[in-house]
Amino acid sequence: MVAKVFGSSVYGITASIITVEVNVSQGTKFLMVGLPDSAVKESEQRVESAIKFFGYKMPRQKVVINLAPADVRKEGSAYDLPIAIGILSASGQILSEELENYLILGELSLDGILRPIKGVLPIAIEARKKGFKGFILPTDNAREAAIVNNLEVIPVNNLQEAIDFFEKRTTIEPLKIDTREQFFHTQNSYEADFSNVQGQENIKRALEIAAAGGHNAIMIGPPGSGKTMIAKRLPSILPPLSLNEALETTKIHSVAGKLGTSASLISQRPFRSPHHTISDIALVGGGGNPQPGEISLAHNGVLFLDELPEFKRAVLEVLRQPLEERAVTISRAKMSVDFPANFMLIASMNPCPCGYYNHPEKECVCPSGAVQRYLNKVSGPLLDRIDLHVEVTPVSFDQMTANRKSETSSEIRERVIKARNIQTERFKNSLNVYSNAMMNSQMVKEICQIQEQGKLLLKTAMERLGLSARAYDRILKVSRTIADLSESPEIKTEHLAEAIQYRSLDRSNWAGH
Repeated sequence: MVAKVFGSSVYGITASIITVEVNVSQGTKFLMVGLPDSAVKESEQRVESAIKFFGYKMPRQKVVINLAPADVRKEGSAYDLPIAIGILSASGQILSEELENYLILGELSLDGILRPIKGVLPIAIEARKKGFKGFILPTDNAREAAIVNNLEVIPVNNLQEAIDFFEKRTTIEPLKIDTREQFFHTQNSYEADFSNVQGQENIKRALEIAAAGGHNAIMIGPPGSGKTMIAKRLPSILPPLSLNEALETTKIHSVAGKLGTSASLISQRPFRSPHHTISDIALVGGGGNPQPGEISLAHNGVLFLDELPEFKRAVLEVLRQPLEERAVTISRAKMSVDFPANFMLIASMNPCPCGYYNHPEKECVCPSGAVQRYLNKVSGPLLDRIDLHVEVTPVSFDQMTANRKSETSSEIRERVIKARNIQTERFKNSLNVYSNAMMNSQMVKEICQIQEQGKLLLKTAMERLGLSARAYDRILKVSRTIADLSESPEIKTEHLAEAIQYRSLDRSNWAGH
Protein backbone atom coordinates (compact mmCIF):
# COMPACT_ATOMS: atom_id res chain seq x y z
CA MET A 1 0.00 0.00 0.00
CA VAL A 2 1.26 3.49 -0.88
CA ALA A 3 0.69 6.50 1.39
CA LYS A 4 1.51 10.13 0.70
CA VAL A 5 2.19 12.83 3.26
CA PHE A 6 3.72 16.26 2.77
CA GLY A 7 6.71 17.94 4.34
CA SER A 8 8.92 20.82 3.29
CA SER A 9 12.53 21.88 2.83
CA VAL A 10 14.11 25.35 3.00
CA TYR A 11 16.76 26.71 0.65
CA GLY A 12 17.93 30.19 1.55
CA ILE A 13 14.80 31.79 2.97
CA THR A 14 12.44 30.10 0.49
CA ALA A 15 10.58 26.86 1.24
CA SER A 16 9.48 24.16 -1.19
CA ILE A 17 7.06 21.28 -0.68
CA ILE A 18 8.46 17.76 -0.32
CA THR A 19 6.20 14.76 -0.92
CA VAL A 20 6.98 11.80 1.37
CA GLU A 21 5.79 8.65 -0.43
CA VAL A 22 5.79 5.42 1.59
CA ASN A 23 5.25 1.98 0.08
CA VAL A 24 4.97 -1.14 2.24
CA SER A 25 5.16 -4.38 0.22
CA GLN A 26 6.54 -7.92 0.36
CA GLY A 27 10.18 -8.17 1.34
CA THR A 28 12.45 -7.31 4.26
CA LYS A 29 14.43 -4.18 3.39
CA PHE A 30 14.08 -0.58 4.57
CA LEU A 31 15.01 1.77 1.73
CA MET A 32 15.05 5.57 1.63
CA VAL A 33 15.57 7.34 -1.69
CA GLY A 34 15.43 10.94 -2.93
CA LEU A 35 18.88 12.27 -1.94
CA PRO A 36 18.52 12.11 1.88
CA ASP A 37 21.52 13.24 3.95
CA SER A 38 22.81 11.36 7.01
CA ALA A 39 20.35 13.03 9.41
CA VAL A 40 17.40 11.96 7.23
CA LYS A 41 18.73 8.41 6.80
CA GLU A 42 19.16 8.04 10.56
CA SER A 43 15.47 8.81 11.03
CA GLU A 44 14.80 5.05 10.62
CA GLN A 45 16.05 4.40 14.17
CA ARG A 46 14.19 7.35 15.71
CA VAL A 47 10.95 6.55 13.85
CA GLU A 48 11.03 2.84 14.77
CA SER A 49 11.65 3.59 18.45
CA ALA A 50 8.88 6.23 18.58
CA ILE A 51 6.35 3.98 16.80
CA LYS A 52 7.02 1.08 19.20
CA PHE A 53 6.92 3.36 22.26
CA PHE A 54 3.23 4.07 21.64
CA GLY A 55 2.32 0.42 20.99
CA TYR A 56 2.30 0.46 17.18
CA LYS A 57 4.27 -1.93 14.97
CA MET A 58 7.14 -1.21 12.62
CA PRO A 59 6.33 -3.22 9.45
CA ARG A 60 8.60 -6.24 9.00
CA GLN A 61 8.18 -5.98 5.26
CA LYS A 62 9.87 -4.03 2.49
CA VAL A 63 9.48 -0.32 3.27
CA VAL A 64 10.42 2.14 0.52
CA ILE A 65 10.37 5.85 1.30
CA ASN A 66 10.73 8.31 -1.57
CA LEU A 67 11.33 12.00 -0.88
CA ALA A 68 10.17 13.82 -4.00
CA PRO A 69 11.37 15.69 -5.98
CA ALA A 70 14.13 13.09 -6.00
CA ASP A 71 16.84 15.34 -7.48
CA VAL A 72 16.85 17.84 -4.59
CA ARG A 73 18.98 17.09 -1.55
CA LYS A 74 17.01 16.67 1.71
CA GLU A 75 18.70 17.71 4.95
CA GLY A 76 17.86 17.75 8.64
CA SER A 77 15.67 15.82 11.04
CA ALA A 78 12.33 17.53 10.35
CA TYR A 79 11.15 14.62 8.16
CA ASP A 80 10.85 12.23 11.15
CA LEU A 81 7.17 12.95 11.82
CA PRO A 82 5.92 12.74 8.20
CA ILE A 83 7.91 9.53 7.70
CA ALA A 84 6.39 7.98 10.84
CA ILE A 85 2.85 9.02 9.86
CA GLY A 86 3.46 7.75 6.32
CA ILE A 87 4.67 4.33 7.53
CA LEU A 88 1.68 3.92 9.88
CA SER A 89 -0.71 4.90 7.09
CA ALA A 90 0.89 2.67 4.44
CA SER A 91 0.81 -0.31 6.84
CA GLY A 92 -2.88 0.26 7.61
CA GLN A 93 -2.40 1.28 11.27
CA ILE A 94 -3.80 4.78 10.58
CA LEU A 95 -6.91 5.32 8.51
CA SER A 96 -7.44 8.96 7.60
CA GLU A 97 -8.52 10.90 4.53
CA GLU A 98 -7.03 14.13 5.94
CA LEU A 99 -3.33 13.32 5.44
CA GLU A 100 -3.03 15.15 2.11
CA ASN A 101 -4.63 18.32 3.51
CA TYR A 102 -1.88 18.99 6.05
CA LEU A 103 1.80 19.78 5.97
CA ILE A 104 3.59 17.70 8.62
CA LEU A 105 7.04 18.33 10.12
CA GLY A 106 8.88 17.57 13.33
CA GLU A 107 11.91 15.78 14.81
CA LEU A 108 11.12 12.71 16.92
CA SER A 109 12.96 11.65 20.05
CA LEU A 110 13.16 7.94 20.89
CA ASP A 111 10.10 8.19 23.16
CA GLY A 112 8.02 9.96 20.49
CA ILE A 113 8.33 13.49 21.91
CA LEU A 114 8.59 16.17 19.22
CA ARG A 115 11.57 18.52 19.17
CA PRO A 116 11.57 21.97 17.48
CA ILE A 117 12.85 22.50 13.94
CA LYS A 118 14.28 25.40 11.91
CA GLY A 119 12.72 27.50 9.16
CA VAL A 120 9.09 27.18 10.25
CA LEU A 121 7.96 30.64 9.08
CA PRO A 122 8.93 30.32 5.39
CA ILE A 123 7.44 26.79 5.43
CA ALA A 124 4.13 28.09 6.82
CA ILE A 125 4.04 30.81 4.14
CA GLU A 126 4.62 28.21 1.43
CA ALA A 127 1.94 25.90 2.92
CA ARG A 128 -0.65 28.68 2.70
CA LYS A 129 0.46 29.55 -0.83
CA LYS A 130 0.03 25.90 -1.93
CA GLY A 131 -3.47 25.71 -0.45
CA PHE A 132 -2.89 23.35 2.49
CA LYS A 133 -5.59 23.37 5.14
CA GLY A 134 -3.15 23.29 8.04
CA PHE A 135 0.34 22.71 9.38
CA ILE A 136 1.07 20.06 12.02
CA LEU A 137 4.30 20.77 13.89
CA PRO A 138 5.99 20.71 17.32
CA THR A 139 4.37 22.90 19.98
CA ASP A 140 7.62 24.85 20.46
CA ASN A 141 7.39 26.12 16.86
CA ALA A 142 3.66 26.87 16.86
CA ARG A 143 3.82 30.60 17.72
CA GLU A 144 6.23 31.20 14.87
CA ALA A 145 3.96 29.48 12.33
CA ALA A 146 0.85 31.23 13.71
CA ILE A 147 2.16 34.51 12.27
CA VAL A 148 0.72 33.29 8.95
CA ASN A 149 -3.03 33.80 8.70
CA ASN A 150 -5.53 31.62 6.82
CA LEU A 151 -3.63 28.49 7.86
CA GLU A 152 -4.58 26.13 10.71
CA VAL A 153 -1.53 25.71 12.96
CA ILE A 154 -1.93 22.45 14.90
CA PRO A 155 0.63 22.14 17.72
CA VAL A 156 1.42 18.60 18.88
CA ASN A 157 3.73 17.40 21.65
CA ASN A 158 4.31 13.83 20.50
CA LEU A 159 3.59 11.26 17.81
CA GLN A 160 0.49 9.92 19.58
CA GLU A 161 -1.19 13.36 19.55
CA ALA A 162 -0.64 13.62 15.79
CA ILE A 163 -2.13 10.12 15.27
CA ASP A 164 -5.13 10.91 17.47
CA PHE A 165 -5.73 14.13 15.54
CA PHE A 166 -5.82 12.35 12.19
CA GLU A 167 -8.05 9.56 13.51
CA LYS A 168 -10.32 12.21 15.10
CA ARG A 169 -9.99 10.69 18.57
CA THR A 170 -9.06 14.13 19.86
CA THR A 171 -9.64 17.73 18.79
CA ILE A 172 -6.72 20.16 18.79
CA GLU A 173 -7.65 23.80 18.51
CA PRO A 174 -5.52 25.68 15.96
CA LEU A 175 -3.24 28.24 17.59
CA LYS A 176 -4.22 31.80 16.74
CA ILE A 177 -2.21 34.94 17.48
CA ASP A 178 -3.15 38.56 16.89
CA THR A 179 0.09 39.29 15.08
CA ARG A 180 -0.59 42.97 14.47
CA GLU A 181 -1.55 43.69 18.08
CA GLN A 182 1.53 41.88 19.43
CA PHE A 183 3.78 43.52 16.82
CA PHE A 184 2.73 47.09 17.59
CA HIS A 185 2.68 46.43 21.35
CA THR A 186 6.38 45.48 21.51
CA GLN A 187 7.63 47.73 18.72
CA ASN A 188 8.97 50.54 20.90
CA SER A 189 10.05 48.70 24.05
CA TYR A 190 13.85 49.05 23.96
CA GLU A 191 15.87 48.39 27.11
CA ALA A 192 18.75 50.72 26.16
CA ASP A 193 17.92 54.42 25.77
CA PHE A 194 19.95 57.49 24.82
CA SER A 195 18.69 59.27 27.94
CA ASN A 196 21.15 57.11 29.93
CA VAL A 197 24.15 58.52 28.05
CA GLN A 198 25.81 61.44 29.84
CA GLY A 199 27.62 63.94 27.63
CA GLN A 200 28.83 62.84 24.18
CA GLU A 201 26.38 65.18 22.46
CA ASN A 202 28.47 65.27 19.29
CA ILE A 203 28.43 61.46 19.06
CA LYS A 204 24.67 61.33 19.58
CA ARG A 205 24.28 63.91 16.83
CA ALA A 206 26.47 61.87 14.47
CA LEU A 207 24.44 58.69 15.06
CA GLU A 208 21.20 60.66 14.63
CA ILE A 209 22.47 61.71 11.19
CA ALA A 210 23.51 58.12 10.43
CA ALA A 211 20.05 56.84 11.40
CA ALA A 212 18.26 59.57 9.45
CA GLY A 213 20.09 58.85 6.20
CA GLY A 214 20.90 55.15 6.59
CA HIS A 215 24.62 55.98 6.63
CA ASN A 216 27.38 53.66 7.77
CA ALA A 217 29.58 55.12 10.52
CA ILE A 218 32.84 54.44 12.34
CA MET A 219 33.70 55.74 15.80
CA ILE A 220 37.37 56.32 16.65
CA GLY A 221 38.30 56.86 20.27
CA PRO A 222 40.23 55.59 23.31
CA PRO A 223 39.11 52.63 25.44
CA GLY A 224 36.24 53.36 27.82
CA SER A 225 34.98 56.42 25.96
CA GLY A 226 31.52 54.89 25.40
CA LYS A 227 31.67 53.72 21.77
CA THR A 228 30.00 50.35 22.39
CA MET A 229 27.42 51.74 24.82
CA ILE A 230 26.28 54.37 22.30
CA ALA A 231 26.26 51.90 19.38
CA LYS A 232 23.93 49.54 21.28
CA ARG A 233 21.39 52.34 21.54
CA LEU A 234 21.28 53.04 17.81
CA PRO A 235 18.32 50.66 17.04
CA SER A 236 16.19 52.65 19.51
CA ILE A 237 16.33 55.76 17.25
CA LEU A 238 15.87 54.00 13.92
CA PRO A 239 12.39 54.14 12.32
CA PRO A 240 10.17 51.26 13.51
CA LEU A 241 10.00 48.14 11.37
CA SER A 242 7.11 47.88 8.94
CA LEU A 243 5.17 44.57 8.93
CA ASN A 244 6.83 43.52 5.66
CA GLU A 245 10.30 44.27 7.04
CA ALA A 246 9.47 42.40 10.25
CA LEU A 247 8.26 39.36 8.28
CA GLU A 248 11.41 39.27 6.13
CA THR A 249 13.66 39.69 9.17
CA THR A 250 11.81 36.93 11.06
CA LYS A 251 12.17 34.54 8.10
CA ILE A 252 15.97 34.93 8.18
CA HIS A 253 16.17 34.32 11.94
CA SER A 254 13.78 31.37 11.57
CA VAL A 255 15.97 29.69 8.95
CA ALA A 256 19.04 30.25 11.14
CA GLY A 257 17.24 28.78 14.18
CA LYS A 258 17.68 32.01 16.16
CA LEU A 259 14.04 32.41 17.25
CA GLY A 260 13.14 31.28 20.76
CA THR A 261 10.20 29.01 21.50
CA SER A 262 8.14 31.93 22.81
CA ALA A 263 8.98 34.26 19.90
CA SER A 264 6.72 35.02 16.99
CA LEU A 265 7.21 38.11 14.83
CA ILE A 266 10.40 40.15 15.34
CA SER A 267 9.21 43.66 16.14
CA GLN A 268 12.49 45.47 16.82
CA ARG A 269 15.38 46.13 14.50
CA PRO A 270 18.12 43.51 15.02
CA PHE A 271 21.49 44.45 16.50
CA ARG A 272 24.28 41.98 15.73
CA SER A 273 27.74 42.30 17.26
CA PRO A 274 30.00 39.40 16.20
CA HIS A 275 33.35 38.84 17.93
CA HIS A 276 36.47 39.84 16.00
CA THR A 277 37.55 36.17 15.72
CA ILE A 278 34.59 35.43 13.39
CA SER A 279 35.33 33.68 10.08
CA ASP A 280 34.35 35.09 6.70
CA ILE A 281 31.80 32.27 6.18
CA ALA A 282 30.16 32.94 9.56
CA LEU A 283 29.94 36.63 8.67
CA VAL A 284 28.61 36.37 5.12
CA GLY A 285 26.86 32.99 5.34
CA GLY A 286 27.53 29.62 3.73
CA GLY A 287 27.86 25.91 4.43
CA GLY A 288 26.84 22.81 2.48
CA ASN A 289 23.20 23.80 2.87
CA PRO A 290 23.77 27.59 2.87
CA GLN A 291 22.75 29.31 6.10
CA PRO A 292 22.50 33.08 6.67
CA GLY A 293 25.52 34.77 8.24
CA GLU A 294 25.73 37.73 10.60
CA ILE A 295 25.23 40.28 7.81
CA SER A 296 21.89 38.69 6.91
CA LEU A 297 20.86 38.33 10.55
CA ALA A 298 21.45 42.11 10.76
CA HIS A 299 19.08 42.70 7.80
CA ASN A 300 16.89 45.79 8.43
CA GLY A 301 19.00 46.51 11.50
CA VAL A 302 22.54 47.22 12.67
CA LEU A 303 25.78 45.26 12.26
CA PHE A 304 28.24 46.47 14.90
CA LEU A 305 31.91 45.58 14.47
CA ASP A 306 33.77 46.45 17.67
CA GLU A 307 37.57 46.86 17.45
CA LEU A 308 37.46 46.88 13.64
CA PRO A 309 41.24 46.52 12.98
CA GLU A 310 41.28 43.31 15.05
CA PHE A 311 39.10 41.52 12.47
CA LYS A 312 40.97 39.47 9.89
CA ARG A 313 41.55 41.38 6.66
CA ALA A 314 39.83 38.66 4.58
CA VAL A 315 36.75 38.85 6.82
CA LEU A 316 36.41 42.61 6.37
CA GLU A 317 36.88 42.39 2.60
CA VAL A 318 33.82 40.16 2.16
CA LEU A 319 31.72 43.05 3.48
CA ARG A 320 32.44 45.26 0.49
CA GLN A 321 30.00 43.74 -2.02
CA PRO A 322 27.05 43.27 0.42
CA LEU A 323 27.42 46.91 1.48
CA GLU A 324 26.90 47.93 -2.15
CA GLU A 325 24.41 45.30 -3.30
CA ARG A 326 22.36 45.09 -0.06
CA ALA A 327 22.24 41.31 -0.60
CA VAL A 328 24.60 38.34 -0.66
CA THR A 329 24.58 35.44 -3.14
CA ILE A 330 26.05 32.10 -2.08
CA SER A 331 26.71 29.78 -5.01
CA ARG A 332 27.09 26.02 -4.93
CA ALA A 333 27.51 23.49 -7.72
CA LYS A 334 23.79 22.71 -7.97
CA MET A 335 22.17 25.83 -6.59
CA SER A 336 22.53 29.50 -5.80
CA VAL A 337 20.97 31.06 -2.69
CA ASP A 338 20.24 34.75 -2.14
CA PHE A 339 20.08 36.24 1.34
CA PRO A 340 19.03 39.87 1.89
CA ALA A 341 21.62 42.00 3.72
CA ASN A 342 20.33 45.56 3.94
CA PHE A 343 22.01 46.67 7.16
CA MET A 344 23.67 49.71 8.70
CA LEU A 345 27.35 49.12 9.44
CA ILE A 346 28.54 50.74 12.66
CA ALA A 347 32.18 50.13 13.55
CA SER A 348 34.41 51.25 16.39
CA MET A 349 38.16 51.27 16.82
CA ASN A 350 40.96 52.65 18.94
CA PRO A 351 43.05 55.30 17.18
CA CYS A 352 46.25 53.30 17.73
CA PRO A 353 47.48 50.04 19.34
CA CYS A 354 47.81 51.59 22.81
CA GLY A 355 44.52 53.45 22.36
CA TYR A 356 45.58 56.96 23.36
CA TYR A 357 46.61 58.71 20.14
CA ASN A 358 45.07 62.23 20.15
CA HIS A 359 43.90 61.72 23.76
CA PRO A 360 43.41 65.05 25.58
CA GLU A 361 45.08 63.83 28.81
CA LYS A 362 47.00 60.57 28.31
CA GLU A 363 50.06 60.28 26.10
CA CYS A 364 50.33 57.81 23.22
CA VAL A 365 53.26 55.39 23.73
CA CYS A 366 53.15 53.79 20.27
CA PRO A 367 56.41 53.87 18.29
CA SER A 368 56.78 55.92 15.11
CA GLY A 369 54.61 54.63 12.26
CA ALA A 370 52.55 52.34 14.49
CA VAL A 371 49.43 54.49 14.19
CA GLN A 372 49.47 54.37 10.39
CA ARG A 373 50.16 50.62 10.34
CA TYR A 374 47.24 50.10 12.71
CA LEU A 375 44.89 52.14 10.50
CA ASN A 376 46.12 50.30 7.40
CA LYS A 377 44.59 47.09 8.76
CA VAL A 378 41.28 48.50 7.49
CA SER A 379 41.35 48.78 3.71
CA GLY A 380 40.61 51.97 1.81
CA PRO A 381 37.78 50.41 -0.25
CA LEU A 382 35.98 49.42 2.97
CA LEU A 383 36.43 52.88 4.51
CA ASP A 384 35.14 54.27 1.22
CA ARG A 385 31.77 52.70 2.05
CA ILE A 386 31.60 54.40 5.47
CA ASP A 387 30.06 57.87 5.32
CA LEU A 388 30.72 59.19 8.82
CA HIS A 389 34.02 59.11 10.71
CA VAL A 390 33.35 60.21 14.27
CA GLU A 391 36.06 61.03 16.81
CA VAL A 392 35.04 60.05 20.34
CA THR A 393 36.64 61.72 23.36
CA PRO A 394 36.31 60.51 26.97
CA VAL A 395 33.51 61.93 29.11
CA SER A 396 34.76 64.32 31.80
CA PHE A 397 33.93 63.87 35.48
CA ASP A 398 31.76 66.99 35.42
CA GLN A 399 29.68 65.60 32.54
CA MET A 400 29.26 62.22 34.25
CA THR A 401 28.03 63.78 37.48
CA ALA A 402 25.88 66.49 35.91
CA ASN A 403 22.14 66.38 36.61
CA ARG A 404 21.24 67.69 33.16
CA LYS A 405 18.63 65.47 31.55
CA SER A 406 19.60 63.94 28.22
CA GLU A 407 17.28 63.56 25.25
CA THR A 408 15.38 60.28 25.14
CA SER A 409 15.58 57.90 22.19
CA SER A 410 11.93 58.56 21.33
CA GLU A 411 12.59 62.30 20.97
CA ILE A 412 15.54 61.68 18.63
CA ARG A 413 13.55 59.04 16.76
CA GLU A 414 10.79 61.53 15.91
CA ARG A 415 13.30 63.71 14.04
CA VAL A 416 14.76 60.65 12.31
CA ILE A 417 11.32 59.52 11.13
CA LYS A 418 10.55 63.00 9.73
CA ALA A 419 13.83 62.97 7.78
CA ARG A 420 13.13 59.44 6.47
CA ASN A 421 9.64 60.51 5.34
CA ILE A 422 11.23 63.31 3.29
CA GLN A 423 13.54 60.76 1.66
CA THR A 424 10.68 58.34 1.01
CA GLU A 425 8.91 61.06 -0.95
CA ARG A 426 12.14 62.04 -2.74
CA PHE A 427 12.92 58.49 -3.91
CA LYS A 428 9.37 57.25 -4.54
CA ASN A 429 10.10 56.83 -8.26
CA SER A 430 13.60 55.34 -7.79
CA LEU A 431 14.08 51.57 -7.82
CA ASN A 432 15.67 50.09 -4.66
CA VAL A 433 16.65 53.51 -3.28
CA TYR A 434 15.03 54.40 0.04
CA SER A 435 17.53 56.66 1.83
CA ASN A 436 20.24 59.20 1.09
CA ALA A 437 22.99 56.65 1.71
CA MET A 438 21.75 54.56 -1.24
CA MET A 439 22.18 57.33 -3.83
CA ASN A 440 24.57 56.65 -6.70
CA SER A 441 26.93 59.28 -8.14
CA GLN A 442 24.44 60.45 -10.75
CA MET A 443 21.72 60.93 -8.13
CA VAL A 444 24.15 62.84 -5.91
CA LYS A 445 24.81 65.29 -8.76
CA GLU A 446 21.09 65.81 -9.36
CA ILE A 447 19.83 65.94 -5.77
CA CYS A 448 22.75 67.38 -3.79
CA GLN A 449 23.06 70.75 -5.51
CA ILE A 450 25.07 73.32 -3.56
CA GLN A 451 25.41 77.09 -3.94
CA GLU A 452 28.60 78.95 -4.87
CA GLN A 453 29.41 79.73 -1.25
CA GLY A 454 29.07 76.04 -0.42
CA LYS A 455 31.32 75.05 -3.32
CA LEU A 456 33.97 77.46 -2.10
CA LEU A 457 33.76 76.02 1.43
CA LEU A 458 34.03 72.47 0.14
CA LYS A 459 36.98 73.32 -2.10
CA THR A 460 38.81 75.04 0.75
CA ALA A 461 38.15 72.12 3.10
CA MET A 462 39.41 69.54 0.63
CA GLU A 463 42.60 71.54 0.02
CA ARG A 464 43.39 72.51 3.63
CA LEU A 465 42.43 69.23 5.28
CA GLY A 466 43.82 67.10 2.48
CA LEU A 467 40.53 65.27 1.98
CA SER A 468 40.57 62.54 -0.64
CA ALA A 469 38.39 62.59 -3.74
CA ARG A 470 36.26 59.75 -2.36
CA ALA A 471 35.20 62.04 0.49
CA TYR A 472 33.42 64.40 -1.93
CA ASP A 473 30.30 62.28 -2.57
CA ARG A 474 30.16 61.19 1.06
CA ILE A 475 30.14 64.79 2.29
CA LEU A 476 27.34 65.69 -0.12
CA LYS A 477 25.21 62.69 0.95
CA VAL A 478 25.65 63.44 4.64
CA SER A 479 24.96 67.16 4.13
CA ARG A 480 21.73 66.23 2.32
CA THR A 481 20.69 64.20 5.38
CA ILE A 482 21.57 67.06 7.73
CA ALA A 483 19.42 69.36 5.58
CA ASP A 484 16.56 66.83 5.80
CA LEU A 485 16.84 66.80 9.60
CA SER A 486 16.54 70.61 9.46
CA GLU A 487 13.60 70.21 7.04
CA SER A 488 15.52 72.39 4.59
CA PRO A 489 14.82 71.88 0.85
CA GLU A 490 18.34 73.00 -0.07
CA ILE A 491 21.81 72.22 1.27
CA LYS A 492 23.10 75.25 3.13
CA THR A 493 26.66 76.18 4.04
CA GLU A 494 26.21 75.16 7.68
CA HIS A 495 25.00 71.70 6.58
CA LEU A 496 28.16 71.26 4.49
CA ALA A 497 30.35 72.51 7.32
CA GLU A 498 28.90 69.92 9.71
CA ALA A 499 29.28 67.12 7.15
CA ILE A 500 32.95 67.98 6.52
CA GLN A 501 33.90 67.34 10.14
CA TYR A 502 32.77 63.70 9.80
CA ARG A 503 35.66 62.74 7.48
CA SER A 504 38.45 62.37 10.06
CA LEU A 505 40.18 59.37 8.50
CA ASP A 506 40.36 61.10 5.11
CA ARG A 507 42.55 63.90 6.40
CA SER A 508 46.07 63.44 5.09
CA ASN A 509 47.61 64.54 8.41
CA TRP A 510 45.27 62.62 10.72
CA ALA A 511 47.71 59.83 11.61
CA GLY A 512 50.75 62.05 11.54
CA HIS A 513 51.82 61.44 7.95
